Amino acid sequence: MRRVAASETQVPQAVRKGTILVIDDEEIMREILEALLTREGYEVRVAPTAATGLDLARSLPFDAAIVDMMMPGMDGITALDELKKVDDDLPVLMITAFASVENAIAAMKRGAFDYITKPFKNDEVIAVLRNALAQRTLVAENRALRQNLQARSNRFGEIIGRSSPMRQVFDLIIQAAPSRTTILISGESGTGKELVARALHQNSTRADRAFVTVNSGNLPPDLLESNLFGHVKGAFTGAVYPKKGLFELADKGTIFFDEIGNIPLETQAKLLRVIQEREFMRLGGIDTIKVDVRIIAATNVDLRKMMDDGRFREDLYYRLHVITVQLPALRERRDDVPLLVQHFLEKYGEENNKKSLEITPEALDLLLDYDWPGNVRELENVIERAVVLSNGPRLDADLVPEHVRTSRRFQMPQFVVPPEGISFREVITAYERQWIESALEAAGGVQKRAAELLHIKPTTLNEMIKRHDIRPRRKRSSVGGTDRPSDPEASEPDFDVPRVTAAGDR
Repeated sequence: MRRVAASETQVPQAVRKGTILVIDDEEIMREILEALLTREGYEVRVAPTAATGLDLARSLPFDAAIVDMMMPGMDGITALDELKKVDDDLPVLMITAFASVENAIAAMKRGAFDYITKPFKNDEVIAVLRNALAQRTLVAENRALRQNLQARSNRFGEIIGRSSPMRQVFDLIIQAAPSRTTILISGESGTGKELVARALHQNSTRADRAFVTVNSGNLPPDLLESNLFGHVKGAFTGAVYPKKGLFELADKGTIFFDEIGNIPLETQAKLLRVIQEREFMRLGGIDTIKVDVRIIAATNVDLRKMMDDGRFREDLYYRLHVITVQLPALRERRDDVPLLVQHFLEKYGEENNKKSLEITPEALDLLLDYDWPGNVRELENVIERAVVLSNGPRLDADLVPEHVRTSRRFQMPQFVVPPEGISFREVITAYERQWIESALEAAGGVQKRAAELLHIKPTTLNEMIKRHDIRPRRKRSSVGGTDRPSDPEASEPDFDVPRVTAAGDR
């Protein structure tokens, strides 16, 4: 239980300016700093050792820390490193004797905000602390402003979307990005899992550090471990020189495991140790290497099922499954298709020196009706192809690949026979009429094209139109304003039929 200075009781809780952690092994120094800072309106927690101070930092939020450079056991430099692992934004002020200024400068290079030499003046301590807290506030406000602007627009970093599922993804990125917590991104192939990982990194306190991607493909375990952890000379045949691994390259930054379900079981055990202990050994080596790396993993398979089948470690699964970002498939957020199309038109129009491209409504309808099994990646490929093959500023349906144009599917409606029964002939007649009208609409009113869509002869369709009394609407001519009758074989549309909504129809 800490000692409460007499002056502390005189400061109302409402005027507290922040919470400060003081770590110093000298009791008199702790008392001086506690009394000074309390009088200025700060809430103060003191610790006689670095280990005690770190326990406080892990259990309570602090706005700044004041740490003595020279302490028995864990010294100030080591304490600084550990405090930064807890909260990388935490401003840390180092207290040092005048003769050890060089050590204090070395501490600033490792992330300390500033240093104070002993003996110090009270005004000096308060001024440096105020500057530190002002910078912390400014950094937090700038990050919050940037995230709010991104979330209010139709994109977050390189992620495009305005649909409700994507708004939820944006909100989760904003909440999870500042922490060090391991994150698992789940979604089908092509949904943009790496873009989410990059957004998490870019909105974290590690944004100015490395973002390293690990392609967890079907590499042999030895080669994968060499890539991850590095190796010493002679570790295996061909290891002529020592090599740093991706974990060392990602120190203080983020490492992203794409398709983590592909990692062999023996490598999973070593990965678990890095997550738990933040240390590893190079392949063939005996020295322990410590790293501070945030891990983000992605998968397009069910890791829980792999775990039940014995193909994925249970302990690693739960280590990764702290926060999960579930990315929706493109077919589950069709509202985003027009935005994505416009984005890719601009991107590939710029690359191919074709400016101000636009897509016709007919072509966009085809894209909206398609289920996109390859998700955003497939849509991007389709738009890139259309841009490259286009001869003008408008991309029409002819530039949409055949498999997309012909993919429209329909589902038979569910019928329930009423208790009083129903006329089978009337049901069939009404259903036949609806399909004829839908075909005419899809063909723009051209009977010959509608017959092709229904796989019947034009004369048969014309006979059915007459039998069902489907009357063409007379369209006003663009010349002279006179009405003209419809022509079943005309190349211009001669029907304005009502839209028939069926399952799978927009």
